[in-house]
Amino acid sequence: MGAKMKVILVQDVEHLGKAGEIKDVSGGFGRNYLIPKGYAVLATRGQIKQAEQRLAAERRRAEAVRRDAEAVAARINGRAVTFIVKVGEQDRLYGSVTSSDIAEQIAAQLGVEVDRRKIELDEPIKRTGTYPVTVRLMSGVEPTVNVVVTGEGREEPSVTSPELADPAA
Repeated sequence: MGAKMKVILVQDVEHLGKAGEIKDVSGGFGRNYLIPKGYAVLATRGQIKQAEQRLAAERRRAEAVRRDAEAVAARINGRAVTFIVKVGEQDRLYGSVTSSDIAEQIAAQLGVEVDRRKIELDEPIKRTGTYPVTVRLMSGVEPTVNVVVTGEGREEPSVTSPELADPAA
């Protein structure tokens, strides 16, 4: 039986762990595979301390990113973004409102930059109305923005999405 050894993973290793983690592995696996291939280094006291500091710094960075995302979510959640577009018969748009258009209007109207790929829009909006659109900033931080599409020269949208329709109407 080979003795156990502590290694620090330099890269992600499938079924073992992620880069920066400290793992106990069998001596043969560590000496003959992980270390020669460059997947891990032998864990000395100094390297363990450095690895712990790196992990703590990474946690702090991740928490800062989450705080920023939550601040952005608080600024845009429940807010409305308005589009005034040309419409044809039955309130159909000439063209459509896409996630790129929504991202541009969020930046212009609410002053917040959002990547268009984070806007969840199953298909482009092709009719006037009010549509709740989810913005997936990160896991667990998903504010909703109301996209109001109005035809030129009209006061309010004439068609409302079923999610926002008044049940008494």
